[in-house]
Amino acid sequence: MAQLSEPFVVTDPDVIDGLDHWRTLPIKQQPTWHDGAAVEAASAELSILPPLVFAGEVDTLRTRLASAARGEAFLLQGGDCAETFAGATADQIRDRVKTILQMAVVLTYGASVPVIKMGRMAGQFAKPRSSDTETRDGVTLPAYRGDIVNGYDFTPESRRADASRLVKGYHTSASTINLIRAFTQGGFADLRQVHSWNKGFASNPANAQYEHLAREIDKAIRFMEAAGADFDELKRVEFYTSHEGLLMDYERPLTRIDSRTGTPYVLSSHFVWIGERTRDLDGAHVDFLSRVRNPIGVKLGPTTTADDMLRLIDKLDPEREPGRLTFITRMGAGTIRDALPPLLDAIKKADATPLWVSDPMHGNGLTTPTGYKTRRFEEIMDEVKGFFEAHRAAGTHPGGIHIELTGDDVTECLGGSEHIDEATLATRYESLCDPRLNHMQSLELAFLVAEELAAD
Repeated sequence: MAQLSEPFVVTDPDVIDGLDHWRTLPIKQQPTWHDGAAVEAASAELSILPPLVFAGEVDTLRTRLASAARGEAFLLQGGDCAETFAGATADQIRDRVKTILQMAVVLTYGASVPVIKMGRMAGQFAKPRSSDTETRDGVTLPAYRGDIVNGYDFTPESRRADASRLVKGYHTSASTINLIRAFTQGGFADLRQVHSWNKGFASNPANAQYEHLAREIDKAIRFMEAAGADFDELKRVEFYTSHEGLLMDYERPLTRIDSRTGTPYVLSSHFVWIGERTRDLDGAHVDFLSRVRNPIGVKLGPTTTADDMLRLIDKLDPEREPGRLTFITRMGAGTIRDALPPLLDAIKKADATPLWVSDPMHGNGLTTPTGYKTRRFEEIMDEVKGFFEAHRAAGTHPGGIHIELTGDDVTECLGGSEHIDEATLATRYESLCDPRLNHMQSLELAFLVAEELAAD
């Protein structure tokens, strides 16, 4: 077990002063709290609660991500667009974990590559918004910024930013992590259980393809067991958590000074990323996360220039440490083949080796005439293909995918082998923010990615 870090126990005041330098800088995407005393009380409570993850686990993840950046592993990062408190049930958490495990098996077996498993889970409660307000039928209220800030119901009471939700977000994350650890360390994730992971999911072509693969794995394991192999290590898997490091009234109190080294870690999650809307070089988010030891992700949209990228490397990874920095591209199917190559060409001339990950979700959004936010599965697949094509042409490593998904059979993204159309969206559209791949679409995508990896 990794050593527990101490909450703000440090003798060097310069470390704390540096961590709080962000307070002097421009900051975006923060809620307007109406009760300052309540925010201070919530932050004070968070600062003395136990960390949600351990510094030693974060260090291990950084090593794993360094392997992926060298082309020796692959990152699979998936989960809800925005977690909700009501959705933190045992069944829903289990099904998200099962879906990620199934996708990882497809990638590992199909491409013969180690897969780093990471959930957008146990903290993905805050969401950036394009507008501070929302108007319906002439009524304007604050935008929904995720359950950790306010409620989704369109009423003044629900949309008021409530600081007590910060603490509820912590406790919901803690219970989610506890269940994830039980699933991944207690035998549920045993590779010899690959068939049982399919139980409870609807029958579909992707599941049938998965079952065929599971039978092949069973056969291989039986052969190895007969040959005397020891499969104790198959009983458990490493599983990491991640979320966007957006809400500073949550992230700063959950930052701890590691008692081994005296260095700060954000211990709300193993991995945090900076969004496209908050990656300003002179902004608060980049400054704060430049000072912690976690591996850091940065979303790069289609307008990102090579100079933007190189300056982010200088700020966030000045030591050029393998596994420290991940670039998550979100460019759109129609743009990635033009926008990504200049960045890859520039990185080859730099002295840095970031991990490159494709987010094929956020650049492919659309709204139907009936008002549903959705994505076309074929465009998601095409952006993934464009991501791999660009890396093959540049001679760089495509290191991972970052997917919004659910283990439920929702109808939020158009297309796929289920042929979800605009009329079908209304049958099971459950996301409060952005549309997610359902279980079947997630498996279909995993098989495509496995083919692309095997072709490299």
